[in-house]
Amino acid sequence: MREKTKLKIGEFSQMMQVTVKTLRHYEKKELLLPSEVDEWTGYRYYTIEQMQRLNTIRQLQRLGFSLDEIKELYEEGAYSPSIEQLNEKIEETERQLQQLLTRRSQLLDWMNAHKKIKTMKKTMEKFRIQSLPEIIVASHRETIPSYDDLGKLCVEKIGPEMQRLGCKCPAPGYCFTIEHNKEYRPTDIDIEYCEQVEEMGTDSAIIQFKRLDAVPKALCMKHVGPYERFHESFAEAFTYMEEKNYKIAGPLRTSYIDGIWNQEDPELWLSLIQIPIE
Repeated sequence: MREKTKLKIGEFSQMMQVTVKTLRHYEKKELLLPSEVDEWTGYRYYTIEQMQRLNTIRQLQRLGFSLDEIKELYEEGAYSPSIEQLNEKIEETERQLQQLLTRRSQLLDWMNAHKKIKTMKKTMEKFRIQSLPEIIVASHRETIPSYDDLGKLCVEKIGPEMQRLGCKCPAPGYCFTIEHNKEYRPTDIDIEYCEQVEEMGTDSAIIQFKRLDAVPKALCMKHVGPYERFHESFAEAFTYMEEKNYKIAGPLRTSYIDGIWNQEDPELWLSLIQIPIE
């Protein structure tokens, strides 16, 4: 029997972009209990299957269901709302102010998905296994207030400093970030920005040069849309990894291909998640 992947609460928090405090609140509400609690250390562990359950809880919250209502659904053995329950929420939304009409659209989408859920199949074409070559990068690590500040940091601080140092970047260009927080944080994010360069340079107070070893095998997955939806792609990627019996073999990279610098609409942003595996 294949051994289930177990993630510590901090790792689960970071992958799913939810705070440990929120996970403990869900545990207290008996909505999302850890799959295992070490009786000696008190460490809490979560499984890959619980990623989808967490996504369902968060999606239901966005649709206006309270935690008590979600708990009642699970207690009744339902893992998604019925057509009747969705219609009640649609009618409630239509009685609210115009800015809440967005919620009504989401509920209708959920209803359509509910009808088609049994016939949906995952498309494995979105995943690709490839090697990542050894590269030299210009690196900058800093704690930023929020993810929205990353673009400003690159344009106003990292870019000018790389230009001052005479950095040459090979075409078509490759940049990515590595998060160093032990858990998901919506603010005060300890993030490292890396951009491939042609040769080692002289370190400055802002930029440090280093050589990154080749990654023999990495699971690569395209993510289309805003960054706050990364948790949806991570849930898919880790479900696929567990099915194929892959394990994490190094720090995750998030490579940014199209973003606010060339696309105003966040729904058109394109990123590449790269997970070293073995």
